[in-house]
Amino acid sequence: MTHREYLRRILAGQATDWVPNYELGCWGQTVERWLAEGMPANQARVGSTDMFEGDEHFRLDRRSFARLTTGMIPDYGYQVLEEGERYLVARHANGIVTKALKPGTVRGTRMSMDTYLSFPVTDRASWNDVKRRYDPHAPVRYPFWWDEQVRLWKERDYPVVLLGNASFGLYSQLRCWAGTEGISYMFYDDPALVQEMIEFNTEFLLGLLDRALREVQFDYFNFFEDCAGKGGPLFGPPLFRKFFMKPYRRIVECLRRAGIKSFWVDSDGDVEALIPLWMEAGINCLWPLEQASGMDPVRLRKKFGSDLALCGGLDKREIAKGKRAIEKELYAKMPPLLEQGGYIPHIDHTVPPEVSYDDFMFYMELKLKLMGRG
Repeated sequence: MTHREYLRRILAGQATDWVPNYELGCWGQTVERWLAEGMPANQARVGSTDMFEGDEHFRLDRRSFARLTTGMIPDYGYQVLEEGERYLVARHANGIVTKALKPGTVRGTRMSMDTYLSFPVTDRASWNDVKRRYDPHAPVRYPFWWDEQVRLWKERDYPVVLLGNASFGLYSQLRCWAGTEGISYMFYDDPALVQEMIEFNTEFLLGLLDRALREVQFDYFNFFEDCAGKGGPLFGPPLFRKFFMKPYRRIVECLRRAGIKSFWVDSDGDVEALIPLWMEAGINCLWPLEQASGMDPVRLRKKFGSDLALCGGLDKREIAKGKRAIEKELYAKMPPLLEQGGYIPHIDHTVPPEVSYDDFMFYMELKLKLMGRG
């Protein structure tokens, strides 16, 4: 069987004798450490996204992504508003204004998250300015090499994912437009505006994808949501059912008619309270299963069964503790989950700089061994 065929079976909850080797990527600080510890110089590109599409050195399997432009056209442009020795205040292309810590930034990765100061949507007037920037049929939303890429994909034996990672979400887009605090108030203060924003976002997506769905057979679609923290989701099941159930179902049903059978949700944090609702809406894969938030894949499999495929769940904090901790982490989770099927093991987010190059290579070797690919 091909990589594509194996992946389809895994995402359908089946046990297989081959499992793909996926990882997310690394912090910029991690890349610098690994280069100093002996990683080949030509691997310096393995930042926060490069591992997604495979890597021969790390024996990561190939995936390809249909990276359409889902952002604002025209955008707001990047503008530095204030800069000192330690901090930089800037308005980004998406209209968000942030305050960023400058020291410690390596290869574009900051040592801490930016402070968010303002967002482009605060009321209906500002929303009208934002939504005019989302014409789904703007020609530049498809790359100029699209036709050639479609030709190559028709002959592939590897999976192709519809949209790039972190490209589209129903809640995450609201958060980018109005901010976490802003949208949390808006759910109650102006639910009609929230409903309009969600419906607009759904129409935008389906309009954008129409051509792609006619020209390519995709293997899965990923919703990027990042809608939870360690204490639970940023909105509860009642709000999910009120605002999000119908658009999730509409998107899933539309893409399913085009031949896509697997729908992933990417969210950090503890999203367990939302899993039954996602499954009801047609979602059948969850990742990356952040361990600091208690998203234990062994427990989740027992609770939700094989109808929900799982990806990730290997604790980056344990990988940083050395070889004995790595062995304990992998042996506790991988054998039972791989035996049951419907599981793809990888670290529960990008690799932090606390993980040495030697320990990461040991982790990769042991992971492949437990996958029967050593």
